[in-house]
Amino acid sequence: MSVKSKCVDAVRILSAEAIQKAKSGHPGICMGAAPIGFELFADFLNVSYKNPKWDNRDRFVLSAGHGSMLLYSLLHLFGFDVTKEDLMNFRQLGSRTPGHPEYGKTDGVETSTGPLGQGIGNAVGFALAEAHLAAVFNRPDYNVVDHYTYALCGEGCLEEGLGYEACSFAGTQKLGKLILLYDKNNITIEGDIKTSFNEDIVTRFLAQGWQVIRVPDATDLVILKSAIEKAKSDLTRPSLVICNTKIGHGSPLENSEKSHGAPLGEANLAAAKQTLGWTEEPFEVPEDVKDYCRKLADKKLEAEQKWNELFANYERAYPELAAKYKQYMEGYAPDYTELMNKFDFSAPEATRASSGKILNELAKSVPNLLSGSADLAPSTMTELKCSDYFSPENRTGRNIRFGIREHAMAAICNGIQLHGGLKILCSTFFAFSDYMKGGIRISALLNVPVIYVMTHDSIGVGEDGPTHQPMEQLIALRSIPDIKVFRPCDGRETVAAYISAFTQDSPTVLVLSRQNLNQNAGSGIKALTGGYILDDCKGKPDVILIGTGSEVDLCTGAKELLKKEKINARVVSMPCMEEFEKQTPEYQEYVLPKACKARVCVEAASHFAWYKYSRDYGEVIAMKSFGTSAPANVLFNHFGFTKENVAEKAKLSIQHVKKDK
Repeated sequence: MSVKSKCVDAVRILSAEAIQKAKSGHPGICMGAAPIGFELFADFLNVSYKNPKWDNRDRFVLSAGHGSMLLYSLLHLFGFDVTKEDLMNFRQLGSRTPGHPEYGKTDGVETSTGPLGQGIGNAVGFALAEAHLAAVFNRPDYNVVDHYTYALCGEGCLEEGLGYEACSFAGTQKLGKLILLYDKNNITIEGDIKTSFNEDIVTRFLAQGWQVIRVPDATDLVILKSAIEKAKSDLTRPSLVICNTKIGHGSPLENSEKSHGAPLGEANLAAAKQTLGWTEEPFEVPEDVKDYCRKLADKKLEAEQKWNELFANYERAYPELAAKYKQYMEGYAPDYTELMNKFDFSAPEATRASSGKILNELAKSVPNLLSGSADLAPSTMTELKCSDYFSPENRTGRNIRFGIREHAMAAICNGIQLHGGLKILCSTFFAFSDYMKGGIRISALLNVPVIYVMTHDSIGVGEDGPTHQPMEQLIALRSIPDIKVFRPCDGRETVAAYISAFTQDSPTVLVLSRQNLNQNAGSGIKALTGGYILDDCKGKPDVILIGTGSEVDLCTGAKELLKKEKINARVVSMPCMEEFEKQTPEYQEYVLPKACKARVCVEAASHFAWYKYSRDYGEVIAMKSFGTSAPANVLFNHFGFTKENVAEKAKLSIQHVKKDK
């Protein structure tokens, strides 16, 4: 047996042992796809185990994230900081080897994967980022940005709609440095795929503009290597390498769905070891395997050394470009203090229109900002006027046409942001955030600062009707941990939302109006606190009126009506609940004193988020149904979003408090 074959078996057995010890995991893919992973790590991936974040490394994405032990075993063998003890601690609390790969927890893991198809989208984002940065910075004889993106997927990733979307986009954009390795074993968790997934994959990918290469037997490392070399040689198209494998290879559960999502069992693991001729103690590998993999890993360090030398020469030849490259990688931090004063926010204006002005101003001082849309840039107003569109003919374009592919757009943007060197924003109508929620959730899980611009924020959409009028989307996104959802009431609050998005390392959703909103004299940078006193009364308030977005104006109007009846009302704008919850208890008490129990919360969306602030005696004016088709002003009146109704609810809340006393 060759040492390379022994290395492949080492990956199989280490994976199966870790899964058996954990009594949980997916051994099937690890044993079947081991040759693919090993060949990639051995002969292709330019990576540095001493510097896993090296700028010009190749990216590897395990889209089929349930095969995490395959990746951990490879990282362990090739010198990354994944120890034997880490393998033995697979899937345990606090482990650096969690059940699915998690970005930031394990050396060498480029992104969190597991929800099938997300990894393909991430890989497309990596490849797009590489193509854009290469066009911006490379010069003759100085390819300072020059790397490949590889992804490993199974049937599940290709069955998901997200996989179709992302692959269609990649083919259209001719992302030739993207190579997708398909672990084709014809098995999913329910068994053989003949009744669920029997389409002609070759024809499908050819139609999408991909090069397609077939490997009849992935255990033949010579043919597998030749296939990947062929994939690398065609830079005009992304490549799909179809690798025929056997799930659970070498075990009694080979070719059975029973090896997909459960440990082999002690007897089957022992039988697999016997079949593969494996005699090592648990979690040990032969010395020749260790030496072979370590020599390969050390050899790979030369690539980073050569790149460092190349960049040093590049810096001498193109000092301004080199400085710009470093700034791209470090990120831009413009002086945002003057941003609020750059715009004339006096006339009524839709916050989507304010957003467009602010975004284009920011684009001047953040040259690594890219902006994309799901075919809606004219409506979401997110086109960067200073640049063209990214395309196969123009890789320097800073605008991206994602097409009507919301889910893929979110996943691709995660990849762009993870790649490094770029800042990404994408947009669509808020009602369609449902299509991309899986990707938004991954942004939060990764803690990467993707900016999502969602316009047409409420029943204010009007005549388009309930399919386009978001109701439950605000509460859905607010329920995601580690994300900020801003719904600004005017232009100045929109500025604050952008400042927050550009200065904090977490994803931000800007929820913006289609209809014009009045500008509020008391709004501004205070919106960074998430909630603040926009318009106060003299003395202690009798009632607090809390709103977001277009409904803040209803609160200020109601305040004036109440004033005529000698009722003191405080208006609080709450553009971002997440940021308000981060403030000190003292600040929160200052804005919403517990002594003032009469409150009215107003938002043209689901009511569920507001009972925390309305408390026992408060009233909530919100949506408890879908909207309907009619002009926006008619709808606001129909559903009770008027200053008169807010004032009446305020008096009702005051009565609740008095009655209880």
